[in-house]
Amino acid sequence: MPPMTIDPDARARRESKAALRTSMLASRAGLSTAQRTTSTAAINACLLGLPALSSAVTVSGYVGFDTEIDTLPFLAAVLAQGKRLLLPRVVDAGSHERRHLVLHQVGDLERDTRPGRWGIREPDAALCPAVDPLAVDLILLPGVAFDLRGGRLGYGAGFYDRLLPALRPGCLRVAAAFSIQVVPRVPLEAHDQRVQCLVTEAGELPLTDD
Repeated sequence: MPPMTIDPDARARRESKAALRTSMLASRAGLSTAQRTTSTAAINACLLGLPALSSAVTVSGYVGFDTEIDTLPFLAAVLAQGKRLLLPRVVDAGSHERRHLVLHQVGDLERDTRPGRWGIREPDAALCPAVDPLAVDLILLPGVAFDLRGGRLGYGAGFYDRLLPALRPGCLRVAAAFSIQVVPRVPLEAHDQRVQCLVTEAGELPLTDD
């Protein structure tokens, strides 16, 4: 058997992504409480004003964790509008090959969620039915860094890169981030999935295809 070769370009991209992830997490952690509060309020207001949200029946979101944006106001408003809200649950987190996300319908953010593997609140599978990703009309995605091509840098586990191809083509992929998380270019690999809408405290940013 010939020796396995390593693509130097792929290795360089992975190293570049790791460096950007480390830098961006440090920058996000450095935001003051006042900056975080003001920016989060503006981001949630912009998300709730998206035209695509008004027509969406089924919305998938996530519960913000640690230095992420507080998404609870957005999630609560989605429920208050009578929409079907889905949240992700991590399955087989310890296996690189099998780990993935399952979407569950949540009716009460406090009652139906509990801390998961990393302390992130996720649906209680005993209370919340699983829902086919094809049912999602709009999905709100977490991330570490983004660019104006729709490039998204996640946390490195690949959960959303596995989930997003299972969504129907018409599902709108939305990311919300602080402005400091927007960079000139996110290093992308073939499996990386892009977003179609990017919202910061400055509003919805125009994305390009190049």
